[in-house]
Amino acid sequence: MISPFVYSPAFSRVRFGSGSHLDVSTEVERLGRKVLVITTVGQAELGVRLASTLGSIPTHLLPTAVMHTPVEVTVEAVKVAHKAEVDVILAIGGGSAIGLGKGVAKETGLPIIAMPTTFSGSEATPVWGESAHGNKTTGRDARVLPRTIIYDPLLVLPLPAAIAAASGMNAIAHAVEGLYSADANPVTSLKAVEGIRALAGALPYIIDDDADAGPRGDALYGAWLCGTVLAEVSMGLHHKLCHTLGGVLGLPHAQTHAILLPHSLAYNAAAAPEANQRVARALNAPDGVQGLFELLQRLPIAKSLREIGMRQEEISKIARQAVEKPYPNPEPLREDGIAALLENAWAGRTPRAVGV
Repeated sequence: MISPFVYSPAFSRVRFGSGSHLDVSTEVERLGRKVLVITTVGQAELGVRLASTLGSIPTHLLPTAVMHTPVEVTVEAVKVAHKAEVDVILAIGGGSAIGLGKGVAKETGLPIIAMPTTFSGSEATPVWGESAHGNKTTGRDARVLPRTIIYDPLLVLPLPAAIAAASGMNAIAHAVEGLYSADANPVTSLKAVEGIRALAGALPYIIDDDADAGPRGDALYGAWLCGTVLAEVSMGLHHKLCHTLGGVLGLPHAQTHAILLPHSLAYNAAAAPEANQRVARALNAPDGVQGLFELLQRLPIAKSLREIGMRQEEISKIARQAVEKPYPNPEPLREDGIAALLENAWAGRTPRAVGV
C-alpha cells in the first residue's frame, strides 16, 4: 500500500545530448537579448568560446565565480549585471559558477541558463548558498532554478578524473538523503535510485577511460536525476555537515560530500533501513553503507577529512554547530554521535553505525 504523499516537481527545460552546447543561442533567444556569461577564472576561455557561438547576441563575460559563493563576490556580480543591462544569465561550469549565477538571479530575478561541466547536480535545484564571515547559509528560492539546462557530454570530457569522481559523489549524496528525507515520495525515490545507479555505474569507467563520452553522458544523466531529488525534497544531517564544514573551515565542497557520505548513511541506517536497502540495490551491493564506502575507495580522491585539511581538534566544534538548530533527520541528532561520525570520517575509517 502506498502511503500518502505530496509531490511538488521542480521544472527546468532540459536539452540533453552530445553537441547540444551548439544550440545555446536558441535557448538564449527564448529568454533574453543580452547575456551575462558567468564562469570561474579557470573556465574563462570556455566561456569565451561558448559566447562566440551566440553570434550577434551581446555578451558580457564575468569569470569571478569561486567556491562557496562569498557574498561580496555576488554583490559585485549584481552590480555588473545592472551596469551591463543584461537580461539573461548563462552560467557555465560546476557548482561555483552555477552558484554565482543563482546568487545574481536571487537578487535580480534574471533567468538562468545552466551549462554544467561537472556532475554536482546543483544546476537542477532551486537551492542557493552563500558564505560570509566563516558561515555558509543556504535556502530555496524558485527564482534561482535555471529555466534551461544544457547537458552536453562534450563539455565534461576535459574534466579531470578526480574532479569528476568528487562531483559525482556529491550528486549521489543528494539522492541518498532524498531516500530518507522527511518528505520523500515514490517519484523522488524512483529518481534517486536511478540516479545513484547511473552515476555509480559510470564513475569507474570515467576513471579508467577519460576520453569516452559515453560514461560521461551516463554520469550527466545521473547527476540530473540526483539534482532533481535535491530540488524536490528536503535534506538532512549529511548536507548540514557538509555546509558547516565548507562554511566554517573552507573545506572543498565536493570532496567533503564524497568523504562524509558513507558515514552519514551509517549514522542514519538503523533509523532508515529501507533507504539503506535501496542504496544497496542501486549499487548492486549487500549493504548501502558498505557499497558507498567501497565506491569511494575505488575513486582517485581523498578518503578522509584529514587529507583535505580538517584538524582533529575541530571535530567538537563542528559537531556542536551541527545540532544547534533542529532539522528533520531519521536518527535523532546527538552531538556525541555526530562527533563519532566525524572522527571516523576524519581518520578515513570504515563507517560505523550510531553507538557501535
